[in-house]
Amino acid sequence: MITYKKIDKTDLKMMIFKPPGFDTHKKYKAIVFFFGGGWTKGNAAQFRSQAVYFASKGLVCFLPDYRVASRNQTTPFEALKDAKSAIRFIKQNAAQLHIDSARIVAAGGSAGGQLAAATALIADYNEKTDNLKISSVPNALILFNPVIDNGPGGYGFERIGEAYLHFSPLHNIRKGAPPTLIMLGRKDHLIPVATAEYYKTVMEKVGSRCDLALYDNAGHGFFNQNKNNDNPFYQETLNEAERFLNALGYLTANSKTGSAN
Repeated sequence: MITYKKIDKTDLKMMIFKPPGFDTHKKYKAIVFFFGGGWTKGNAAQFRSQAVYFASKGLVCFLPDYRVASRNQTTPFEALKDAKSAIRFIKQNAAQLHIDSARIVAAGGSAGGQLAAATALIADYNEKTDNLKISSVPNALILFNPVIDNGPGGYGFERIGEAYLHFSPLHNIRKGAPPTLIMLGRKDHLIPVATAEYYKTVMEKVGSRCDLALYDNAGHGFFNQNKNNDNPFYQETLNEAERFLNALGYLTANSKTGSAN
């Protein structure tokens, strides 16, 4: 656990999961997981099991905390500032963390998926104390039922308002957008399948890769590991994320899909 940001008397920390036999003479690819909770609540440990799994596959995994309304009385805009700060911190300290700063994946679920995508696509909402010479843009995105449309009719518009034009990932896709995987349940009550399909269409029009995996009979939050460790969608989304990372060359060629520890 390390502190990546101090703001408003708050220390924001991130958990780090390292591969077995971590070698300080190597540079590792990394994944940063942002938890969900509508920018209102949530816990950085949400993606702990996914982090343990991908650490076993040779990646360094980061689970940052960020400010939310219930704990910090903040808005979604502060959450985005923190997400960008987390990416910048990892890049700025890549040598000490033994990270390849050109091979960082941002991932997240629901509002955390929005934050991951926004670190790549949104130019605004940067913390003044950040070194803005360091880009917050990751090199790939893995998004678990992300609330990618924050415009009228999308998620969170009542809090975002007209700022959606500078906050909503769907409305800010541009050439050079990182390759992206979106995983969504067909019964998600917050994110229509049509929204994800349109996102994929726009991504491909600007020349960026966007894989879309849809899951029958799956609702919002379908990807989470449960207490009984028997949620089939958890393993299916883990497999899909691994396939995507293999395709991008982030995992070793002989990496095989398996169950998280």
